Amino acid sequence: MKICSPFNSFLLIALSLFGFFPSQVYGQEQTQIRVLAYNIHHANPPSIPDSIDLPAIARVIRESNADLVALQEVDVHTQRSGKEIHQAAVLAKLTGMNYYFSKSITHQGGEYGNAILSRYPIESSEKITLSSEEGTEPRTLLSVQVRLPEGKVILFAATHLDFSSASNTARQAADITRHFEKTSLPVILAGDFNAVPGSEAINTLDAFFKRSCENCPPTIPVINPEKTIDFIFYRPVGSLAVSGHQVISETYASDHLPVLGTFTW
Repeated sequence: MKICSPFNSFLLIALSLFGFFPSQVYGQEQTQIRVLAYNIHHANPPSIPDSIDLPAIARVIRESNADLVALQEVDVHTQRSGKEIHQAAVLAKLTGMNYYFSKSITHQGGEYGNAILSRYPIESSEKITLSSEEGTEPRTLLSVQVRLPEGKVILFAATHLDFSSASNTARQAADITRHFEKTSLPVILAGDFNAVPGSEAINTLDAFFKRSCENCPPTIPVINPEKTIDFIFYRPVGSLAVSGHQVISETYASDHLPVLGTFTW
């Protein structure tokens, strides 16, 4: 029988704490998940009107090393972005990821909505239509079930809430919490919420989820950002916990700054 001395035990703990054994903490395996929330402005760089630069968006995603990506303002076969172009499919190919897209509205002869990219297999997917006041643009929630390394399963969701009225945005936030209240799986939700901390919509989400940040840095505009409306939320089932939050200073590709959250589980 091999007996571990007190010194060896101390050494193993120290090595773990300093990152020499990043996949284990006190003998328990952990999965690290990197999540990106990114409103891509249909891949139109604000500094170049009427242009489309999907490789620039793909570069941001690749450089973030994200495992799960929530995209908003995605065009599919629209006039402005190219009738032959399915932006979600192109970004999936350029990043080597799986994807799920579903439209929120019909636009310019094509579709416009949200998309999810995943480094992991997507086992199931669904679209939920959110509440909408008369005369406002329909908004949706996308949710996928993905299988992580070691066989762990998680729900990852993407959304883009309405900006036309605070009351409509708050109702949509309530729709989201109701949708997930019965699941026993961990949930990560990311997107453009068109609401700031302290608003009714964010308070509603904060009551059900945790945020990946407390004093969240601003995300818009990309030059001298002043407003925080892009977030990552999570439901801490089991050992799921946030270990980092970053707003990426990328000022060319979109009119929103991308938000990166790091989780362990």
